[in-house]
Amino acid sequence: MNIETLARFPDMQIDTTHGITGYREAGALHSRALPVVLLHGIGSGAASWVRQLDALGAKRRVLAWDAPGYGVSTPVRAASPVASDYANALRAWLDALDIARCVLVGHSLGAIIAGSFAAAMPERVAGLLLISPAAGYGAASKDVRESKRDARLKMLDELGPQGLAQERSANMVSPFADDPARDWVRWNMARIVPAGYAQATHLLANADLATDIARFHGRMAVAVGAEDAITPPAACAPIAQAAHVSLQVIPRAGHAGYVESPAAYTALIDSFCQGIECHMKDGVPQ
Repeated sequence: MNIETLARFPDMQIDTTHGITGYREAGALHSRALPVVLLHGIGSGAASWVRQLDALGAKRRVLAWDAPGYGVSTPVRAASPVASDYANALRAWLDALDIARCVLVGHSLGAIIAGSFAAAMPERVAGLLLISPAAGYGAASKDVRESKRDARLKMLDELGPQGLAQERSANMVSPFADDPARDWVRWNMARIVPAGYAQATHLLANADLATDIARFHGRMAVAVGAEDAITPPAACAPIAQAAHVSLQVIPRAGHAGYVESPAAYTALIDSFCQGIECHMKDGVPQ
């Protein structure tokens, strides 16, 4: 079902000042509503957001990118990148698409990129929604950062994308997930590009999301699945605290909650956008 739906939102790509960025898009004609930009996690890609593209695209422009090093997207230059490297690539992509301001939704590692972008370019972010955010290990000791990084790199080297998908995808969903959701998570994970995943592993080790979002004073929300085994509610609570918001916990959902419980997460995103638009006049926050 997802492959058939995905065919309606084909792979696109655009040249930017960073390089090539691959993405999928829906609702391009809805120019009056705030556009929504969806950023995937470390083991995923733009295609994982197909159900949100399908539903949200009925009334607003929705875009999901393949992060640098994923799909056809040009990698960042640094071997051990920091969040701002990816945020700059995001800026270049939004510039190329002529998107001056948007609602930014980041899942897991995508939350790190979203937080860095919002901290550096707050005028371009109408709202920041972080779903099962990865906090990063930038505030941890050098030994912790290196051990976390090296363990993930070793796993990538030993298993490769297909092996990672077989070994790790089950951890991404809750016990309540149906087989199509499990298959979809596995399919997306199997398509990662090893070099891009390795760079993203360094990003995860270097990042400190809580520090970045403490610098952003716009509208924010943080949500997590109640059954998330990767970034459980207890791990997301400090991110919500740094954002000065209450943590929203989605019942019966795991880490890839937007895949296994698409209606709940689509409603979350839509409600967040409507809340922002209710406080705007002629595109300006009130």
